[in-house]
Amino acid sequence: MVSPTVKQIWVIAGILMNMLSQGLMLTFPYVLVPALQDPDSKIKADLNVASWIASCVAIAGFPGFLASSIAMDRYGRKGAHIILMTPGLIGWICIYFSSNITTLIIGRLLSGFTGAATVILGAISIGEYSSPKNRGMFLNLKTAIVCLGNMSVHILANYMNWNLVALAALVPQAVAFLIVLTWPESPAWLASKRRFEASEKSFYWLRGKSAESKRELEELIRAQKEKTANVTSMSLSEKTLEFFNKFTKRDFIQPTLVITFCGILLEACGRHYFAAYAMQIIDEVTGTKTNSFYFTLGIDTIITVSSLTSSILVRVMKRRTILFYTGFAALFTLVCVCLYLFLSANGIVSKDKPWIPITMFSVYFILSNLGCTAIPLALMGELYPLAHRGAGSAVCGISLSIWLMIAMQLTPHLLVSIKVYGTFAVYGTAMFVSLLAMYYTLPETKDKTLQEIEYYFNFGKFRDETNDNEDEVKMKMLPAA
Repeated sequence: MVSPTVKQIWVIAGILMNMLSQGLMLTFPYVLVPALQDPDSKIKADLNVASWIASCVAIAGFPGFLASSIAMDRYGRKGAHIILMTPGLIGWICIYFSSNITTLIIGRLLSGFTGAATVILGAISIGEYSSPKNRGMFLNLKTAIVCLGNMSVHILANYMNWNLVALAALVPQAVAFLIVLTWPESPAWLASKRRFEASEKSFYWLRGKSAESKRELEELIRAQKEKTANVTSMSLSEKTLEFFNKFTKRDFIQPTLVITFCGILLEACGRHYFAAYAMQIIDEVTGTKTNSFYFTLGIDTIITVSSLTSSILVRVMKRRTILFYTGFAALFTLVCVCLYLFLSANGIVSKDKPWIPITMFSVYFILSNLGCTAIPLALMGELYPLAHRGAGSAVCGISLSIWLMIAMQLTPHLLVSIKVYGTFAVYGTAMFVSLLAMYYTLPETKDKTLQEIEYYFNFGKFRDETNDNEDEVKMKMLPAA
């Protein structure tokens, strides 16, 4: 008899393999951009064109997130994954066979479409398929596996050309696709479609029939019966009005506000731009290209191990504690490294000790990857109520695409104009603003069921923190209807 935990691991493995491919996709400019600027390259591109090839994945994110929103509501979590991973498979094939800039861009757009379409879909699926105790760990593993993909590109680039790296990236994408074909459908999505018997069967297959899981299923089905009963009695015009009204509701606006700052924090702390432009950054910090690969590999290892450690920490520590303690400590470290690089660039301190800024960068990435990258990505699978997950994923996805595009497009120009210390100073400022905003808006979600988190965004506190009786709860729900 296969235990529910093993079944959850199998389902999550499909998401993680897809995220590994997305990590390879995001860091692919590391091997691609220098190759295109090589005088002997068959496909040539200047800095401006190369930066667009690197950042066009963010442009593909806009339709990707919109398609994800529609597909996850209409076809379920399993069906949406099958549909939305297909362009990624085609994209890597296009990149592998590319002989000109146009085909490269098409391949990057297709792979970027899948990356954007599945990043929040994957987080939502983890939230719905896993138990509250495992959810935080699985969501953080999603971040760690992307970091592993980043490191894989840096390693493979030392031994392969960009065509073969693209072929290597195709493998986890294909494995993920095959695993998804074996999934059951999400019990939460089935309940939202009033398929309660199928929802119960899927839920018990994933969670077992413990008293705790039975209570969670009963709460899920009861909540969905109340909501869908109201929706099915509406006319078409009322349903349309209800759709647009959700963008004004408290339980939509508040998670969106938190997720927006999550996106800014994610990009500001170097989650994507450092992986893509690591060689240029390390070259300037050390002043030599001799050991840049080994420095880069060392920082990659630190980032990946830190992300894996975060997956363990969320089992024993609160999300807010991890995020703010490590976040503000990382910010202080970043200020120190920027100051040192500024002083060394102006000849005030010696440039002969590259181990000093590399050590500080290592400390910075340890701290930031314990909280600032892992927690925001985990929150994307927890915060939106079931009724808003489709529309919410589109809104926050578009927001994430904007921040990603800005970071990927802006970073190479910042590195040229204001050097590494100026670049990190700009991003450090954005990091401070995001952490401060999240401090006042982010609830604690550790070990909370998705229904409990949904209740918080409706009423401003968790259900177990109030003595409201059923009549009071119903009275509170009336104005929001």
